[in-house]
Amino acid sequence: MCADYTNPETIVLHTGHHGDPTTGSVAVPIYQTTSYQFKDTDHAENLFALKELGNIYTRIMNPTQDILEQRVAAMEGGVAALAVASGQAASMYSVMNLCRSGDNFVCSTDIYGGTWNLFANTLKDFGVECRFVNPADPQEFADATDDKTRCYYAETLPNPKLNVFPIKEVADIGKKLGVPLIMDNTAAPLLCRPLDHGAAIVMYSTTKYIGGHGTSIGGILVDGGNFDWEAGGDKFPSLNHPDPSYHGAVWTEAVKPLGPIAYILRARVILLRDVGAATTPSNAFNVIQGLETLPLRMREHCANAEKVVEYLKKHKKVTSVIFPGVQDGEARRRADAYMKGGYGSLVGFELKGGKKAGKKFIDSLQMLFHVANIGDARSLAIHPASTTHSQLSPEEQIQTGVTDGYVRLSIGIEHIDDIISDLDQALASA
Repeated sequence: MCADYTNPETIVLHTGHHGDPTTGSVAVPIYQTTSYQFKDTDHAENLFALKELGNIYTRIMNPTQDILEQRVAAMEGGVAALAVASGQAASMYSVMNLCRSGDNFVCSTDIYGGTWNLFANTLKDFGVECRFVNPADPQEFADATDDKTRCYYAETLPNPKLNVFPIKEVADIGKKLGVPLIMDNTAAPLLCRPLDHGAAIVMYSTTKYIGGHGTSIGGILVDGGNFDWEAGGDKFPSLNHPDPSYHGAVWTEAVKPLGPIAYILRARVILLRDVGAATTPSNAFNVIQGLETLPLRMREHCANAEKVVEYLKKHKKVTSVIFPGVQDGEARRRADAYMKGGYGSLVGFELKGGKKAGKKFIDSLQMLFHVANIGDARSLAIHPASTTHSQLSPEEQIQTGVTDGYVRLSIGIEHIDDIISDLDQALASA
């Protein structure tokens, strides 16, 4: 049994695994199997009845996945986690684990364009309403809340606006109204622990910084174990009412011998079981490889980003730089309150020449990759107005922080001189 570690550098290397009990393998094995042999019929019956926890089928759980979940949960200070097939699946599960047709949730306008489209359009077809509010004023969350509001949702470091979200302020509002806060912490792993500031659930696209290598799609949910679902009563029927799809289980009751994991257990045995956005053992293994170096990479990401910001601030073709470390007023206060050890590696800037200049800059890059991703070890760039946010209306683009001349960089861990050299030659042609 592994010890309980408190330092992230150790957690990401040792939690949940200290040598395979069968082979002695130091590396986490890839358990490439669909199914698991039950000891006997009583064992099988107990697993299906949740009288004991264990492996049933890889669509629901897998030993490689379990180690990833243990490490991320420990890193976040949560009680349990659920790895899924993608960050989009994690976003959808996080909300749909609480919402039914006719319900609503309140979401920050400052979110990734793909999440906006999921919430504004796809979930609308499921009968779930997303109410977007401006996080600059936390009171807007309270104003948009009614007796059908099941959760709040936001990004810690929203891509591409990069204004740090007021986590405690909104979490405190939610606690008074009985509404949990779900935080997407994809762009700020280790730099921020939203559960420490009152969030109930944290989610990630592990495709980004946690993986870091750009090889594997994945997502994960972390249950903080700090929200009293039972006290919510009828507000959370999915957790407090008998579940007809699982022999009438009441999840807040069923988990009492196991700990405060009603939210994450239901997500696993209902949503993952039925909808099936399961991660693969090999992808879970790949994400673990990235997770093991996350603390080292985040330090280098942040150091390089700050140097890129200083370079861009002085460039004559750049009209503005978007980065938490250059903000002032309330935005800077929030950045300093919630981000520890750096402001992340995402850097936005606007070019004088608008959309034409932005696209020309992208096409002139030689080392930075032009991809729809963030958080790789390598540096990346994109023009959001023509790509990641192109499905949004002009008004919606502005709400999320995208203008025609906006370019988003995800600064990697290459030598800073090489990063700036490539930016310099691309800006010269923009």
